[in-house]
Amino acid sequence: MTKPVDDKEAERHRAKMAKRKSVQDEEVAGKTYEKGLLIVHTGTGKGKSTAAFGLALRMIGRGERVGVVQFVKGAWHTAERDALAKFGDQVAWYSMGEGFTWETQDLARDIAAAERAWAKAVELTNDDSFGLVILDELNIALRYDYLPLDEVIATLKARRPRLHVVVTGRNAKPDLIEAADLVTDMTLVKHHFAAGVKAQPGIEF
Repeated sequence: MTKPVDDKEAERHRAKMAKRKSVQDEEVAGKTYEKGLLIVHTGTGKGKSTAAFGLALRMIGRGERVGVVQFVKGAWHTAERDALAKFGDQVAWYSMGEGFTWETQDLARDIAAAERAWAKAVELTNDDSFGLVILDELNIALRYDYLPLDEVIATLKARRPRLHVVVTGRNAKPDLIEAADLVTDMTLVKHHFAAGVKAQPGIEF
């Protein structure tokens, strides 16, 4: 049922929204240049990689090529990879991980896998045909010191001026957060796992 609105209420709302629009327009007008962004998705909440792949779709919609390097989840087959594969050469996907460290239980193997993934990441960031490169779960590799943090940050900071890079994974290092242009910390409020609900197709993978 539609709530009735009297003329005075309508006028107050119009004046309030006009003032808000003026503030918003002024703020937008103050942003005068574009640059490639270093974006970090971290935190205990679900959705870090999912948000990155949503951004991939937006870039694809703009006609940009997207590169994806998975540092940990390479042992899993995910539906998002199948979906993005439908865009053909517009997406280059490399699953370089072998599972989480508690699954492999082999430090040397984990380090070697991370180094291979990082080499591919550097290759993609140097390829000017890509507008976006997603480094999925790179934060995990950095957390366990599989890669030299200073080298990774220096390489990301020296990327091409218009290249966007997204780094995902929990426990982002403070130095990476400092270097980033945009950081989102996804906070766990409630998770169905706690109620005994298992990982489900289309939600977790």
